[in-house]
Amino acid sequence: MFDDLPFFLETLLAGVPLTIGATVGGIAIAAVMSFVAGLAMLSRLRLVRGIARVYVEIWRGTSEVVQLFWIFFVLPILVGYDIVPLAAGIGVLGLNFGAYGAEIVRGAVQSVPKAQREGGIALSLSPAQRMRRVILPQALVEMVPPFNNLFIQLLKGSALLTIITVHEITYQAREVLERFMAGQALLIWSLVLLLYLLLAILITAGMRWIERRAAALVGRKPSKPRSLRRMIGGSKETQLAASKSGVEA
Repeated sequence: MFDDLPFFLETLLAGVPLTIGATVGGIAIAAVMSFVAGLAMLSRLRLVRGIARVYVEIWRGTSEVVQLFWIFFVLPILVGYDIVPLAAGIGVLGLNFGAYGAEIVRGAVQSVPKAQREGGIALSLSPAQRMRRVILPQALVEMVPPFNNLFIQLLKGSALLTIITVHEITYQAREVLERFMAGQALLIWSLVLLLYLLLAILITAGMRWIERRAAALVGRKPSKPRSLRRMIGGSKETQLAASKSGVEA
């Protein structure tokens, strides 16, 4: 079963650069669109809020697969130019997940205490200065954990690019390996799972570093991930308190 392992790894690793490229490109576009649309939804101008809301609802409310087909097959007919499959995939990933990220940005900005805004006004800061120096640095700490989840979802969504013949990891597994070695499906797809898991871990590590940096800039400590024991049974102190109360009862 494992005789073909080196060949499988070599074939799947050939798709890793395209998976990383699609993910990084999608993250870059998603991050920009998240801040642009998220802050636009907080604008005092109704027209600006309306445009941002339309973007969010269209990209969040329609199928990602249909979006991919529309950009790759329909848009070239309208503009008269063919679109490179990888570019189409990156555009769809970025615009789609940017719509979800816009709500993260909007919610994080609104979560900043009102007293912080009033402090900026007391210091005679302009609205742009208040946003840049007071509000966004604090909101960024709140944005990082949900953005971590969003970017991991984007990584997993990059597997959809196989349907427009981008030779990323999933394409390599389905079209290059499994098509001719269906009997080795267990090993092939187990390796694919591990590769995506490793890439997700790298994203999480990078986002945790960003979270620590962002928290340090505003003098806060980043939230600590809960341990397995805490998630299952609570902390040691909580368990002792619970057992003590049971004895007293």
